[in-house]
Parts: sequence; structure tokens; C-alpha cells
Amino acid sequence: MDDLTRVLSASFTVSKEPNSTAAPHPRLSQYKTKYSVLEQSERRRRFLDLQKNKRLNYVNHARRLADGDWTGADSDGEEDMEKQDEEHGEDGSVEEEGMEIERRKLPKHYANQLMLSEWLVDVPSELDTDWLMVVCPIGKRSLIVASKGSTAAYTKSGYCVNRFPSRLPGGNRHNSAMGKDYTILDCIYSEVDRTYYILDVMCWRGHPVYDCPTEFRFYWLQSKVLEADGLSDIAKRNPFRFVSLQSTACTAEAIQKALAAEYSFSVDGLLFYHRQTHYTPGSTPLVGWLRPYMVTDILGVDVPAGPLTTKPQYAGHQLQQIREHKKTSSEVRPANKSGGYELEYLSTPYQEGGDSQSFLNQKPISEANMEL
Repeated sequence: MDDLTRVLSASFTVSKEPNSTAAPHPRLSQYKTKYSVLEQSERRRRFLDLQKNKRLNYVNHARRLADGDWTGADSDGEEDMEKQDEEHGEDGSVEEEGMEIERRKLPKHYANQLMLSEWLVDVPSELDTDWLMVVCPIGKRSLIVASKGSTAAYTKSGYCVNRFPSRLPGGNRHNSAMGKDYTILDCIYSEVDRTYYILDVMCWRGHPVYDCPTEFRFYWLQSKVLEADGLSDIAKRNPFRFVSLQSTACTAEAIQKALAAEYSFSVDGLLFYHRQTHYTPGSTPLVGWLRPYMVTDILGVDVPAGPLTTKPQYAGHQLQQIREHKKTSSEVRPANKSGGYELEYLSTPYQEGGDSQSFLNQKPISEANMEL
């Protein structure tokens, strides 16, 4: 029985995505996994190379998300793949050392539209120069689509859990501009604050930025949110607040400052974005995830003592495990070829009696009563 328990502990996971945050951090896991693929740093390099060669029609993709019209989506995907086949040969995937870097099609409909992180396992040598960090609140990841005079909130599985007016471009009947304005955002919803914290932008006022670097998307998001009037205020035409999250450099000083700061929300963890990565639906090694108390052990950065950096009781034995697995590991789970992923929301565990639990358990709805 003990042997069976050890085997199940090593092989059974919620997700097959490499370094999925639905599972414990690989360096902190008690048992090693059975799979052997390329290490995370090499996968990052290949993902960056891959996005340079991808030819995906983000203009049509954003329009379909806004209009809800997926007619012709299959043919678009086939054309995209044919173009890549011509450039890279008949074999569209790269197989090397047991790993396949698959060609990703844009997902159809509203499921699997969010770009999700992996645990930050192999710390990049250029972390302080080529990466940005975002402090994230506890909440649920949501795809926000403002179009045709209303704003819809979708889960990662593609279910519409709310529909309401907002002051986002295209988000209410008074600023929809005959359907020409539409906005697509990656948000974290906090029911406690009635706030959608904007993590990233994919399209603003009909201009898609999927294939723009992270650094530009973050800059553009901040400038557009400042231009928008009343987004951060709760009103009849804006029943939920929209607040953009701030990014910071990943220098030791910036990380220390961020972890010593006070926030208006309950902090869940830290997302690390490569400055050059495009917005790619699905999980990617170019976005890393850590809980604040892991920073010292994983990044080797001394952090100030405080609520964010205090280790929970279950983390007392982790330092020894980290040291045991300090060597660069090539034993991570292979990517799910279907492109699916199992993360319902970042890595926030269920909390009995938590304020956000009722929202996390919402059943999908086709349409909510709109207050105009």
C-alpha cells in the first residue's frame, strides 16, 4: 500500500501541463515526476522562437470574440497551419530530447482564451533585465469581452457567468459606437471588492494587441485606462470597478519594495512575464508564478519580514526539499497536446467560509439582468 501511495503521489496530477500551478511547485514536491522533457529555460527559448514564426489572424480572432460569431474559424485555422507548414516543412512540430513543441491554433469560442503561467522553476539568468513582475490579488481569472453595448465575464472554460454594462469601450449602449468598439481583457475578479483587476489587455477599442510584446501591452493598458472615464468608480453604467494592476522590474530592489508595500487587496502571488512574450492562449513557460513566501528560496532574494513573506505552517519543511532539488531539473510533465488546461484560478486554495467562495462556485448563466 505504501508503494502504491508513492507511485500515485508521483504520477497523479490535476493537469498535464508542464509545471502547472494546479500542482505543487516541482522543487517543493516530495516526489519526482516520471516524465522527462526539456528543462524550462530551453522551452522558454523555443517558445520565443516559435512566436516569431507564427502567423495567426488575431484581427479576426478578436472580432469573433466580440461578435460571438465563429463562422469560418476552422478555415482560418487551417490557413494558418498551411502557412506554417510551407515555412517549416511538412512536419509542423519540433521533436527533440523527448519533447514536442506543438504548433498552437487559436482556441475557438470562449474556452481556453487566457494565457496562464507555469511555476517558475528554472530562474532565468536575465530575470532582472528581461522580465516584469505583477503582484496579483486573490480572485478568479476572467475573460472580459465588452461589445455591442454590454460586457460579459467568462470563466476559463468559456461559461458566461455575468453580463452587465461597463464604461469599457463597447461596454454599454452609450459607448458602443454601433458595434465598432470592443474590448477584450484578462482580469482577476475579486467579489469582496466588486472589482475586476486588469492583468493584461488583448484588444482595446477594436485594436488587437495579441502579437505585441508584454512591455508594450502593459504600457498601452495603463495609458488607455487613464484615458477612460469612471472605470474605477461603481455607478449605474459601471456596476463593477475596473482597476489595472501595476508591473515592476524584477531587480532585487524592486522585488523587495513590492513585497514590503501595502495593497488594497489580499495578495495571492506574483506573476513574472518575459518582456517579449506575446499574449498566447494556454499555459506558457514565458509567464512564471510564485507565492510571495517562495521568493527567497527560489529566487535567492532577501525579502523584508512581513505578512506577505511569512511562510505558512505547511511550508516549514520546504527549504530542505528545495536544496535537494536545487539542480536544474529536466523532469517536468509534457504539455497537453489538446491545448487544454485545468487552472480555474491562479493558485488560490479553497477556503472554508471565504468571501470569494460563492463566486467561485457560480453556475454559468446565459445572461444576467442588465442595469442601464
